Amino acid sequence: MRRRLHVAHVSEPASEGVAVVQYSYIREQLRRGWRVTVICPTHGWLGYSARAAGAEVRWWSASRGPGRSVLAETVELRRILAEVDPDVVHLHSAKAGLAGRLAVRGRRPTIFQPHAWSFLAVEGWVRRASLRWEQLAARWTHRLVCVGEAERLAGEEAGIEVPTVVLPNGVDLRRLQLTEPHERLAARAGLGLRDLPTAVCVGRLARQKGQDALLDAWPSVRERVPDAQLVLVGDGPERSALERRAADLDGVLLVGARTDVPLWLAAADVVVAPSRWEGMALAPLEAMACGRSVVATAVPGIAEAVPAEAGQLVPSGDVAALADAVVYRLEAPQEAGEEGWAGRSHVEDHHDELSSARRVLDVYLAVLREQRGRAARRRPLPAVPGRGPGGSGTGS
Repeated sequence: MRRRLHVAHVSEPASEGVAVVQYSYIREQLRRGWRVTVICPTHGWLGYSARAAGAEVRWWSASRGPGRSVLAETVELRRILAEVDPDVVHLHSAKAGLAGRLAVRGRRPTIFQPHAWSFLAVEGWVRRASLRWEQLAARWTHRLVCVGEAERLAGEEAGIEVPTVVLPNGVDLRRLQLTEPHERLAARAGLGLRDLPTAVCVGRLARQKGQDALLDAWPSVRERVPDAQLVLVGDGPERSALERRAADLDGVLLVGARTDVPLWLAAADVVVAPSRWEGMALAPLEAMACGRSVVATAVPGIAEAVPAEAGQLVPSGDVAALADAVVYRLEAPQEAGEEGWAGRSHVEDHHDELSSARRVLDVYLAVLREQRGRAARRRPLPAVPGRGPGGSGTGS
């Protein structure tokens, strides 16, 4: 009986976008009858959901940053991988990419998926060190999976030389249903929101996601739409700072991490994604799937995912442009509704998670075929009977 292919997914992020993308892969691999092991920390929902879906789970004590804990994290990960013995190791995001490639060193087929390059998040010598590491770690990477063309180009321009596949992020179109404009009232009532012009921002509360810039823009929005309300959905390291700033603003609500994100999107007139950098942000895709207009920054990873007819892109850091774009959609609900319809059509055509989940299977199989071919070429040729080294084959 043929042994099932065994994939190990390794990740420090165990919630939010990185986890959502992984989980779509995991479910499809389990559906195909593959064996899947998820290696991640206990915080977040990923490991528990993966176990409930039928995957094996091993807990990994990893922190987000690249500090002194890396050595211990690498040793622990090497031990776990030796015990579970997967055919393919799929490393997700920066910490798994660092510890995983140090632990494996190319001895197993290794896939690395940055989900946004780590060197884009830092400056100075830390950026240079991060970039140098990625260049060196390329030798232990059998395939790089980028979630967008912009991410691929950033790696190429940075001198990261790895065979690369672009696999755009997708969203669950069965869970994220197109909602009619009139359904906003019911969604707002269900969430305890007043029926007022509503902007929603979904994402980890971190500098990358730019919620601070949105709060900078909010007073200008309120000047022109006095009853507007803004809801920030998510949690993260900047939550306390954002709560302090929001306390001085009218109409701003922070609701923390939620499992009912589609309902918050349904409640919105416009969804705002003010990120400073991205691999390919899921929040705009989810908003479009729900038929909501999107206002976002024109950063790589968003610009290639949000078409012009689905909303508006503004320059990152341009607070006035951000405010103007939000105000326009709060004041023109019919136009915003038409953008929502266009967005839904776009994600149906280009960002169905099933398509990406199936394509990643082909990546694994291609790498395995390459590795088996190399192993066969390295295998010594069998000896020919009666012919020793340099002999004539005539015998003695």
